[in-house]
Amino acid sequence: MENRFNLIDEPWIPIADIGRVSLGQLFRNPHYRALGGNPVQKIAIMKLLLAIGQAAVTPDDETAWQALSEEDLAGSCLAYLAQWHHRFYLYGEEPFLQMPAIAIAEVKSFGTVLAEVATGNTTVLSQGQQERELDDADKALLLLVQMGFALSGKKTDNSVVLSSAYAGKQNDKGKPSSGRTGPSMGFMGLLHSIVLGETLWQTLRLNLLTRQDIEQSALYPAGLGDAPWQIMPKGEYCSMAQRLQQSLMGRLLPLSRFCLLAEKGLHYSEGIAHPDYKAGGVDPTIAINRKSKDPKVLWVSPGKRPWRELTGLLGFLAAERGEFDCLQLRCAIRRARTNVERFAVWSGGLRVSNNAGEQYASGNDDYVESVVWLYGAELDSIWYANLVTEMTALDALSKRLYASVLAYYKTQRMDGVRVADQATTLFWQLCERQAQSIFDSCDAGEAKRVARYKLRKTFATNLHTAFDQHCPNQTARQLDAWAQSRPNLSQYLQMEAP
Repeated sequence: MENRFNLIDEPWIPIADIGRVSLGQLFRNPHYRALGGNPVQKIAIMKLLLAIGQAAVTPDDETAWQALSEEDLAGSCLAYLAQWHHRFYLYGEEPFLQMPAIAIAEVKSFGTVLAEVATGNTTVLSQGQQERELDDADKALLLLVQMGFALSGKKTDNSVVLSSAYAGKQNDKGKPSSGRTGPSMGFMGLLHSIVLGETLWQTLRLNLLTRQDIEQSALYPAGLGDAPWQIMPKGEYCSMAQRLQQSLMGRLLPLSRFCLLAEKGLHYSEGIAHPDYKAGGVDPTIAINRKSKDPKVLWVSPGKRPWRELTGLLGFLAAERGEFDCLQLRCAIRRARTNVERFAVWSGGLRVSNNAGEQYASGNDDYVESVVWLYGAELDSIWYANLVTEMTALDALSKRLYASVLAYYKTQRMDGVRVADQATTLFWQLCERQAQSIFDSCDAGEAKRVARYKLRKTFATNLHTAFDQHCPNQTARQLDAWAQSRPNLSQYLQMEAP
């Protein structure tokens, strides 16, 4: 096949406020601020960029990282891409991250593997759910997402097996099994987090792991590993596939689907089966708690925006280390605190439903993301302790509101569960407007203590607004129930009074 649409030269990466750019443009322009696209696309692209950075120049230790400037990193990436230019063609004899041998698998339409597109007998509720024609840039992005964020189910043609004697694509009866979920997706949708700088170059440098970081994490027995475009696996369980299962590169680009682009769709089969978090397989961007009896991770929840998880994600700032640990955040924030004035923690992902092994986006499932900006000079144990205090109190307010709405409707002999959920959702939506202010006010000092008290007054007003909107007081009976159930927040407001 003719080599065409090289990802180094052709624009395909969405950039905020800019549009699409190529890999070459990204590493030549220091002013690009952030990635565009939905949250899953953002983390998939970021993992590719980090894989390129790690393949081009992985510092040995912190001293070597300090000596590596943003310009040095970008220059090394450009030199590396020039060396491997022939392996970044989307179409050709060696197509990027694709398996020509999988051409015998059934062709699936592109909409089949897109979570937001309704295919088959699924009801189309909006125009955005309709399948549309994709250009080459769209196909490149779709292919990249499938490597780690593929949904489980019967969409994969698992009758095609490239590794002889490999039984991982068969069920107990010896027939082709349903495809496993991508390791970056997980059962319900894993929450991914990463540190953002003021520019993409700064973001990449802050998140670049050293060989010492990789070794000390004890997460990747094979260490850094080789980028898959350098040596693509021959099958599901060949020697290269096994190395990817145990290396950092294998978590950045898991190749969980073997794909080959066709004119009207893609040949699609399950690829490398990576271990899940319970078996020790962990993406550097997810938070895991190994202190409990069974390992736990943070899942995406449209009803709980990611900024509310930040106390768990930043547990390493506490005097006694917290329960959850995210390798990417821990290493990047350690550097950001002393190397840049301010940085952000980005968290996001996609919530999915699961029924009999079939994953899909339905009902309340949705993409979720949040960005919180922090100042490195302020981050210490005092800041973290104040943050925990404020977030714990805010959670208590939410539960108080829920119980109060239930009590209001119980007084009137009505079921108030659904309304209580709605009131709580409204409360958090109102509070989210001041989310950044919470993190800005947790530093030590009288001025910051006064700022936290003012925020508490705002949050108390938010609670009463949500209660009043969902608990009417028009009739005498309603007014009596409203007066009995409306929360008294004097204790909450006295805690930090100046």
